[in-house]
Amino acid sequence: MASVARLDLDGKPIKGMTICMIGAGGFIGSHLCEKLMGETPHKVLAVDVYSDKIKHLLEPAEASVPWADRIQFHRINIKNDSRLEGLIKMADLVINLAAICTPADYNTRPLDTIYSNFIDALPVVKYCSENNKRLIHFSTCEVYGKTIGSFLPKDSPLRQHSKGWSNKLISLPVTVGFHTFTVFSLPQSRTSMAVTAVSFFPYCSFLSKTIVMDPAYFVLKEDASPCIFGSIEKQRWSYACAKQLIERLIYAEGAENDLEFTIVRPFNWIGPRMDFIPGIDGPSEGVPRVLACFSNNLLRREPLKLVDGGESQRTFIYIKDAIEAVLLMIENPARANGHIFNVGNPNNEVTVRQLAEMMNEVYSKVSGEPSLEVPTIDVSSKEFYGEGYDDSDKRIPDMTIINRQLGWNPKTSLWDLLESTLTYQHRTYAEAVKQAISKPLASN
Repeated sequence: MASVARLDLDGKPIKGMTICMIGAGGFIGSHLCEKLMGETPHKVLAVDVYSDKIKHLLEPAEASVPWADRIQFHRINIKNDSRLEGLIKMADLVINLAAICTPADYNTRPLDTIYSNFIDALPVVKYCSENNKRLIHFSTCEVYGKTIGSFLPKDSPLRQHSKGWSNKLISLPVTVGFHTFTVFSLPQSRTSMAVTAVSFFPYCSFLSKTIVMDPAYFVLKEDASPCIFGSIEKQRWSYACAKQLIERLIYAEGAENDLEFTIVRPFNWIGPRMDFIPGIDGPSEGVPRVLACFSNNLLRREPLKLVDGGESQRTFIYIKDAIEAVLLMIENPARANGHIFNVGNPNNEVTVRQLAEMMNEVYSKVSGEPSLEVPTIDVSSKEFYGEGYDDSDKRIPDMTIINRQLGWNPKTSLWDLLESTLTYQHRTYAEAVKQAISKPLASN
C-alpha cells in the first residue's frame, strides 16, 4: 500500500530532505530529532560533542525502527573542525542549535558565552551563505532584554497591574491621590490594558475617560519591539548581545547575499531532558536553568531558591508544542524564509515564585510525597549568580507573525506541561538522588 503524500500548508507535496542539525544532542535537538525520525522521511546529520540524549535514536532497541538509516551522528566541536563545511554542503537545510544558554554562565563565563553564541556561529552562517544552504538559526527571547514597561515609575498603577495574562477578566481598584482607577485586562484581544478615569500618566493614549496602555510596553514583537539591555558591567547581558549580533549578521546576509534564513526566538521551552541534575548527570557545582534547579530542590526535598524574591515574570511552553512549530518552519520554507518567529505560550505566564509554588504542588502529586513544609527561600541575585547579574522583568511573546505565517498556536497548559515534565524527572532521577544523598550518611 503506497504511503499518503505529506503536504505543506499550501497543499504542495513535502519532499524528503537532508538536515544538518548542529547541537542535535541537546534538549531541543533531541526532541526535534525524535519528531523528524518518527513522523517524517527526512534524514539528519546530527552534529554535537555529546549524544546521550539521542542514544535511543542512534542505538534503538529494535533493529526494525523506521529511522534506522536516516540519522547519523558526527562528534564534532564546531569551534575548530574542518569537517563542518563538508556536512553543510551535504545538507538541504542547516539548523543551528549550538549555544551556551545557562544564565549562571553569563556572569561567570562571559567570554565563553560570547564566543559560543557569536564567534562560533560565524562559520555556520558563512558556509550556508557561500553554499546556498537554507539556515534555521535558534536565537533567544533574551534578545529583547528589558521591556519598556520596566522603566515605568515603580508606583505607577500601570506597572503594578499590567502583570500577567489571564483567561478571566481582571479588575483591580487603584487609588492615586484623589483619583480611584479601575485597572482591567482585556484577554480576548490581548492588546491593551485599560484604566477607567482620567490618567495622570503621560505615555498613555487618551480615549474619552478610558486610557489604553500600548502593548508595546510589555508584549514583545519580532518586528517592532526594541532590544534594551543593561549596562556593560552587567555581564548577564553577554548572552543576549551575542545572540542579537548573530541575528543581525544573518539578517544582513539575507539582505545582501540572498541567504535563505529563519530565526527562532524560544520563550522558555521546558520538558523532559532539559539541562541536568547537579551531581547526577551534571557537575555538582553546576547551576542549570530554573526548571532543573527547582526539580533538583524537589528531588532533594530542599526549599526552592527564589532569586530576588522570584518576582520576574515568564511564560513557559511545552517542548512538544514548540517542536510542532519548528517542523512547520522546516517544511514550509516559502512561509518561513526571511522571518523571525517568537515561539512561546503567552497563556502560561507566571512569576518565578508562582512557578515554584506550582511545581511543589505538582511534584507532590506525581511523586506521592508530601509537599515541602517550607517550599521556598529567598536569595539575592548576587549570592546566587555573583556580581554583574541583571534581569528582565517579564517576557510575553506576541504571536501574530507565527500565527499568520504558519497557523500555529501552543496547546499545553502550564499545569499539564509541569505534570508531564516532573513525572519524567521523578522517574528518571529520584532513585539516583536518594542514593547520592545517602552516601555521605553511610560513610559517617
